[in-house]
Amino acid sequence: MLAERLVGLLPPLSGEDAIAVTAIHSVAGLLTPETPLVAAPPFVSLHSSTSAEALVGGGGGLAKPGAVSRAHRGVLFIDEASEFGTRCLDALRTCLEDGEVRIARRDGIARYPARFQLVLATNSCPCAPPKDVDCVCLPAAKRRYQSRLSGPLLDRVDLRVTMRPLTVMLGPELSPPETTAVVRERVRRARDRASSRWAAHGWRTNAEVPGPALRREFGLPRSTTRAVDRALATGAMTGRGADRCLRVAWTLADLAETDEPTPDHVTAALEFRERRTA
Repeated sequence: MLAERLVGLLPPLSGEDAIAVTAIHSVAGLLTPETPLVAAPPFVSLHSSTSAEALVGGGGGLAKPGAVSRAHRGVLFIDEASEFGTRCLDALRTCLEDGEVRIARRDGIARYPARFQLVLATNSCPCAPPKDVDCVCLPAAKRRYQSRLSGPLLDRVDLRVTMRPLTVMLGPELSPPETTAVVRERVRRARDRASSRWAAHGWRTNAEVPGPALRREFGLPRSTTRAVDRALATGAMTGRGADRCLRVAWTLADLAETDEPTPDHVTAALEFRERRTA
């Protein structure tokens, strides 16, 4: 439910993005006369029976776009991620890094854009108990289940949040949550700040900024990045993970409407990466 609501927080597609997403859906044969133009960020949800070809694209002749391209500029949701095959999940690694898919076939090489927000959800073990103390899985089965999410794939996941069991139902005595409109406006302002900052370099979001630019032209003081430097020095984080941590810190700064990340923003971004996915 949370993943489905995520697209409601994203701003409408720009004219350029709407044309690109519509073109992908047209090649995939998904357009209908009722919706000749895709103007809203797409949401694509996959079942564990999905093959690697259906995920990244494939087919005879010239390859057609897969789920990662259909989710371009939107959200790709993979529920029960540990039920997917390792080959299928690892096929996401290049897409997440490059923002596009390149598929070689007999009739040529097809290149489709694939810049999306990936949401993975998985249980900690096959039996999925309400609490870990009730788990009946053998240690080997649990390790095998968790190992399907490989280290290189998880290294490309920016936020890892452990969801706790529901302990109380919402009631009138609890304060009402923020509406979608309020959160969407906050996201819009943060994206506008990022777009203005990177516009001269041709980037629109923090996620598109290359690592070298984050460390050189837009490098932060050592006093700000001390937590990340310590994680790199001890081997607790890779260079790719450090770059992603800095991008999240810039996003937190944009949400807070500050000119650049503070040590608290960097520490918060690091804590998100250190949490185990559940």
